[in-house]
Amino acid sequence: VQLVESGGGSAESGDSLRLSCAVFGILNDFYAVAWFRQAPGKGLEGVACIDSQGEKRYADSLKGRFAISQENGKARVYLQMNSLKPDDTGVYYCATDPWVAGIKCLGANGYGHWGRGTQVTVSS
Repeated sequence: VQLVESGGGSAESGDSLRLSCAVFGILNDFYAVAWFRQAPGKGLEGVACIDSQGEKRYADSLKGRFAISQENGKARVYLQMNSLKPDDTGVYYCATDPWVAGIKCLGANGYGHWGRGTQVTVSS
């Protein structure tokens, strides 16, 4: 299994960015894909996910600004980020694993396959 993130970069407050995660090597539909982020000096935070049953979940603090979507099953998963703030700065990772559902979808412990991440930097 391989995951490749893209779409990161520099932005100003209020801008939008769309991240993309390409998932390779998954042979069935019953897997979850999630986006996590790590801000400088902080731990990993669950951002958004599509669980193994197709349900979408978001970190409460990001609802309404971020949106996760999928294409071709979950072979490609996007994270649309709107109204960006400096606090959104960090490395964004996508992750996948089968049979991750419910609230576990946003927990990093549920995932064994990770991409290398893409940097997002938001200036004020």
